[in-house]
Amino acid sequence: MKFVHILILILFALLVIIMIARRKTANSAGSPGADVRPPAVAGQFYSDDAEQLRQAVNFFLEDAAGTPEEEPVAIIVPHAGYVFSGQIAADAFKQVEGKSFSTVIILGTNHTASAFRGASIWQRGAYRTPLGDVPIDEELAQEIASADERFTYRAEVHAQEHSIEVEIPFIQTVLPGAQIVPIIVGSSDFELCRDLGNAIAELIRDKSVLIVASSDLSHYPDYDDAAVTDRRTLKAIATMEPRKVKNVIAEEMKRGVPGLSTCACGEGPILTALFAAKKLNATRATVISYANSGDTPLGDMDRVVGYGAVVLARGSKESDVSALEIAELEETETPLSEDEQQQLLTLARKSIDHYLRTGMAPLARPDTPKLYQKRGAFVTLKDRGRLRGCIGHMAEDRPLCQVVGAMALQAAFNDRRFSPVTLDEWKNLSIEISALTPYKKISSVDEIVIGRDGVLLRKRGHSAVFLPQVAPEQGWNLNDLLEHLCAKAGLGSDCWKDDAELFVFQAEVFSEEKH
Repeated sequence: MKFVHILILILFALLVIIMIARRKTANSAGSPGADVRPPAVAGQFYSDDAEQLRQAVNFFLEDAAGTPEEEPVAIIVPHAGYVFSGQIAADAFKQVEGKSFSTVIILGTNHTASAFRGASIWQRGAYRTPLGDVPIDEELAQEIASADERFTYRAEVHAQEHSIEVEIPFIQTVLPGAQIVPIIVGSSDFELCRDLGNAIAELIRDKSVLIVASSDLSHYPDYDDAAVTDRRTLKAIATMEPRKVKNVIAEEMKRGVPGLSTCACGEGPILTALFAAKKLNATRATVISYANSGDTPLGDMDRVVGYGAVVLARGSKESDVSALEIAELEETETPLSEDEQQQLLTLARKSIDHYLRTGMAPLARPDTPKLYQKRGAFVTLKDRGRLRGCIGHMAEDRPLCQVVGAMALQAAFNDRRFSPVTLDEWKNLSIEISALTPYKKISSVDEIVIGRDGVLLRKRGHSAVFLPQVAPEQGWNLNDLLEHLCAKAGLGSDCWKDDAELFVFQAEVFSEEKH
């Protein structure tokens, strides 16, 4: 019996040790004395592989928009998954690349602890990403925490919060060696943001410190509604007036935009950064770029999230929102120039290459207005002349440049007739693009011209399409084309003869082999 009691005591002691170890692990996002806050969203919002992450950040920075400001004080940066917001984030961070900031204050928002309404400051140790550990500026962090009883530390607020974490790989790249002060702004309470911003400004006035406000814009309206709401929010930010931002966001929320749940999920960080920047003599805000998730190759246009890159700076220039201007596109049926064709081919290749290497894809931002016309397109991959993938989008509901980027990825990785393209075989593949004209319904198959027309067939919920070049390449006559079209639709070979809808279209076809 004594042996049993001893065994029970040993088991109880082991249980206590395990519980303590688990508690330490759970608190590794930790107390102010914790050494390292481990990454919570690596492998979700960005790659958990260091080399892949490094390449992704550098690819985005290479494509960054805007001319760096001379005296940046703060930047406003999105914090979604890199596949959606990485390019806009890079546009903002490019503004401060290579500057002499010794510390970066990162103002994150509160996604995970709804009851917390203050400001939680990580005060010691480091934040870790796959690129390594970034040390905390402990002296500055503790000075900010001491400025107000609402500025505190709450472990659970930091534990799973991504809005600070996703900014750090960019900071590690553009400002290597900089320390950080991570602050979660628990609400958009006007007084809290004002007092936090003013306290930060007073403490960093004579220091080389950058402020980063982490915020996405509208959540979940459709593409067109997001474009309207986000532009209004960004124009309000450009006034440099926190009250104006607060009022515009309230007005937008009252408009009853379908699906809109917020205009800025980092409203608190934005307001705080504006208060601090004005105290630090910033005089203007420049909107560097804007996009929403529907602009990306993997985005859904029916339910989007908006992203903006803004820099707050000192100087004599006025605020600039020209990046928000929408060019009036002149509808024209003139063929694409060789340069425009080459831009699309380059975009298609870059989309596949970047995705293979980083899991990310570039944002389509050509400088030619014609490439933003809403047109359908097919992207075809060939391996030394043999088909390796082909997928298209026929609806005229997205800019041509976006369609090409998206269809390049679909052809490489989602054509069910083939296995996904691998990095090893990628160098042997060539790209062909077919930019489509609008399709029109025909009343007789006699209207089809082999070699000129692509054909779309629809019948009883089934559909199939062939591009104009398919029939000549295969040596088909009109009857062959129609029979193969029926077979592709999963119907009998003569399905076209009865109650089938037929549409024709033309295509501008160009390939890497001819450029």
